[in-house]
Amino acid sequence: MRKSSGDGRLQFIEPLMPTLVDKPPEGDAWIHEVKFDGYRSQIIIYEAGVRIFTRNGMDWTAKYPDLVETAKRLVVESTIIDGEIIVPNEAGLADFVALRRAITRRQHDLYFVAFDLLHLNGHDLRDTPLEHRRDLLAGLIPPGSRIQFSEALPGNSKAIFHLLDQAGLEGMVSKRRGSKYRSGRSINWLKVKCYTVDEFELLGVEREAGKPAFALMGEIGTRKYVGSAFINPSRAIRERLWKRVQEHAGPPPKGMKRPATQWVKPGIKARVKHLRGEEDLRHASLQDFWED
Repeated sequence: MRKSSGDGRLQFIEPLMPTLVDKPPEGDAWIHEVKFDGYRSQIIIYEAGVRIFTRNGMDWTAKYPDLVETAKRLVVESTIIDGEIIVPNEAGLADFVALRRAITRRQHDLYFVAFDLLHLNGHDLRDTPLEHRRDLLAGLIPPGSRIQFSEALPGNSKAIFHLLDQAGLEGMVSKRRGSKYRSGRSINWLKVKCYTVDEFELLGVEREAGKPAFALMGEIGTRKYVGSAFINPSRAIRERLWKRVQEHAGPPPKGMKRPATQWVKPGIKARVKHLRGEEDLRHASLQDFWED
């Protein structure tokens, strides 16, 4: 049981973090859930009230007054619930951009998706098998609440991932049946992210001897740097790109200093494949480019 000294408050528990893998695990040893695009959070309910923490242990209770009031209505003496705070859009998909606005302006749009139970009524549940923790958690959450239970997805893991990708979701998390809850990075939880393709403005190309070349990308219009993309291994594309870069050589965007980069003037757009649900480009690759 996790308590601080004297006041009976339950303490924040460092969350279990899933390991990123390229494809979902197969077989009956796993359950699969949607990976929600929001803020990983922890709701703690105890005798004196409710607190909500970020995944790094920062107390953000004051930022979520509506969710605090919702949590107070759960029929429980004390608990620690692991989950994600999200804002669904009109299609029911988590909208990360809207989440930031909702925290300060639209509290009624916030939902907490609960997926694990670490403590319940004086009992530390972290050594309890995953399925039992989730069964107890599901029993705590009433229908129609802004605190919702993350249901397991039935079916083959490949088929589930394909459907999530087609639906425009961020990805999926697979959790090993019977596993205990251990803080920190774990291979008992595996996450697979979906890819998406977006258009950006080419800022320049970074080339260093003995290293792969990368295209530096910026937001269209603002040219704000958002990350780099691996250049397609096709020799024809690499040569065509380098020729275009030399023809459009220009100064670097304001404030950027990267000695190995050949910068280009505005006007070259690029299509980039990258992981969905990231603020900046991650695992990105250049698919094509053209002059605006």
